[in-house]
Amino acid sequence: MPRIQVPDEIPLKLDDGFARIRREFRLPGDFPRAVLDEAAWVARVPKLDARDLTDVPFVSIDPPGSMDLDQAVHLERLRAGYRVWYAVADVGAFVRPGGVIDAEARARGATVYLPADTVPLHPRVLSEGAASLLPGALRPAAVWRVDLDAEGRTVGADVQRGLVRSRERLDYAYVQAAVDTGTADGVLGLLAEIGELRLALERERGGVTLPTPEQEVVPTGDGGYRLEFRLPLPAEAWNAQISLLAGMAAAAMMLDAEIGVLRVLPRPHADALAKVRRVAAALDVPWPDGAGYGAVVHDLDAKNPQQAAFLHESKVLLRGAGYVAFDGAPPRLAEHSAVAAPYTHVTAPLRRLVDRYATEVCLAVAAGEPVPSDVRAGLAGLPDIMSVTGRREKAVERAGVDLVEAFLLRERIGQAFAAVVIDVDGHHGGGQVQLADPAVIARCDGDLPLGEQVTVRLAQADPATREVRFTLA
Repeated sequence: MPRIQVPDEIPLKLDDGFARIRREFRLPGDFPRAVLDEAAWVARVPKLDARDLTDVPFVSIDPPGSMDLDQAVHLERLRAGYRVWYAVADVGAFVRPGGVIDAEARARGATVYLPADTVPLHPRVLSEGAASLLPGALRPAAVWRVDLDAEGRTVGADVQRGLVRSRERLDYAYVQAAVDTGTADGVLGLLAEIGELRLALERERGGVTLPTPEQEVVPTGDGGYRLEFRLPLPAEAWNAQISLLAGMAAAAMMLDAEIGVLRVLPRPHADALAKVRRVAAALDVPWPDGAGYGAVVHDLDAKNPQQAAFLHESKVLLRGAGYVAFDGAPPRLAEHSAVAAPYTHVTAPLRRLVDRYATEVCLAVAAGEPVPSDVRAGLAGLPDIMSVTGRREKAVERAGVDLVEAFLLRERIGQAFAAVVIDVDGHHGGGQVQLADPAVIARCDGDLPLGEQVTVRLAQADPATREVRFTLA
């Protein structure tokens, strides 16, 4: 992606640096007036020709403070299994393909997150208001109903437009605490039960969930920020399995109908897999004969230096994901290798363009109706749109973290830090190290021993270039 050359001025405060990132990556600014006007109008008059499902007691589970609530869930125990109700914000009830909101969304592709702000896909009157599944509010939704057997396997799936009213907004820490203390009943108890069944089926299929910590920029409340490594809670994995369940059901529906858009990931090349197996052997990470990559990483501990290094090195096996649209014969590559099944994105339409189009396809197929011609016409361009905007989204989020790292370390040049070597460059020397305090991942020069704890010295922390560099002490 082309980058704008900017002067190497040093940001006086982080907000200056964030503003510079927005300019550098040409992020959209405010929405055009025509888009805001249309959004204000459709927010008042959405299409509400849908089944009344307000008697289903949905709850949403999201990070604290979230306002763009895409999903809400309700779970039931059946005589021979379970029923999953999954309500997804019906953006199609507000946004008409070919309108000015749709055109702007196709230019943006996805919501972009910076530590200090977001660049939303849709005007906030929709994404944080009329289309968001906020508790207590009557909302249009695409409601998935997926029936599972006693082992958690899908035995039937359907989707329809419905009017829903979420009862409560929960966060992951609350859900986890309820399960851990034995006070979880109803939906929360079933979330853990079904989530564990689905995780077991994922491992059986050969799917992959990496137990790696997420590097987060956290506001301190006084206008500043700190960096943290946070391991996802089991409750997040359970909730993710419900989202995956809907995405797999949607993909199966599209493939049967021979129209749609899939999220795909090729299987790792044999050479890449062999290299990762050699890394596992070098780091004493057990890889039993016949075990797949997903089974190997499932029980690894990211706090163990050698296993942390292996998890980082093995991410190469998960690169290359993309989208493929089809109208006719299904594509040759129709599987997402990390899911180990066909899969598509349908559960985050407030934040990702492709989800709205995929949902509209599934709603039409499930109703036995033709896919609307404007939706059908828009499918072919989605893979390119999502590829370009997806790369920009990831680059911006990485730039934001890099800026905070450099800014927090700028006055600590020459200081020594404890670190773990998580990557080495066999061609040019050096590699990457991960610090625990502060939670930084950065380049380090020297002869680095992969998977070992080392002491490094800070050689560079430049907020202007967002570069942090260490040397082996």
